[in-house]
Formats: sequence, C-alpha cells, structure tokens
Amino acid sequence: MELLETQDPEKKKLIESSLRHKQEMEREVKDISDRSEKMLKNALIIGGALALTYVVVSQLSSSKTKKKKAKRSKNVSVEDDEEDETPSVFSQMGDKLVSTATVFLLDLAKEKLSDYLQNKKTKDENS
Repeated sequence: MELLETQDPEKKKLIESSLRHKQEMEREVKDISDRSEKMLKNALIIGGALALTYVVVSQLSSSKTKKKKAKRSKNVSVEDDEEDETPSVFSQMGDKLVSTATVFLLDLAKEKLSDYLQNKKTKDENS
C-alpha cells in the first residue's frame, strides 16, 4: 500500500505537506505552552510578593494596635501612655526594615509586570 502512495507524486506531496503542518502545529503548541508557563511563573512571583508584603504589613500593624488596646483596657494613666508611645530603637529599626522590604518587593513586582507587558506588546506587534 505504501508503494502505491509513494509512486503517486501528488499523494506524496500531500503527505509531506501534512507532516510539515503537523510539525509546525506541534512547535506552535510547544511555544504557546512555554509562554503560558513563563507568564504563570511571573504572575505567581508578583502575587507572592504582594501577598508577602500584605502579610508582613498587616502582622506588624496589628501587633501595635493590639498592644495599644490592651494598654487602654487596663486603664493605664495618661502619663504612662505618653511614655510608652515613644518608639524604641528596635521598633524604629523594624519599621525601617519593613518599609525597605516592602519597597524592594513592590519594585520586584513592578519589574516583572513591566517585563510581562513589554513582552506581550512586542508579541502583539509581531503578530
């Protein structure tokens, strides 16, 4: 049967064309899956950075409000509140560290997002 197919030049051309199209489609599917995997990784990195920033900020801000509420519930005098509200060196360092980490993570997320948008823009222009 293959002998008959290879003897007919038109069938041979059609079979070769079919194989080329199949290989091209497989290559395109692989490219699409690679691009979508890369986009998913970038989205996970950006989402993780934002989630981590949110958790850190919410944990640090909630611990301060809990302390203040606990102090008020014990009916501490006004003078004691004024003395305790002055931030210590460690809390100032912690605040500075949190703000620096937040800026770093947001900058990383911004870079990843701009890379993603730039790649998408160039791919749209090429299409």
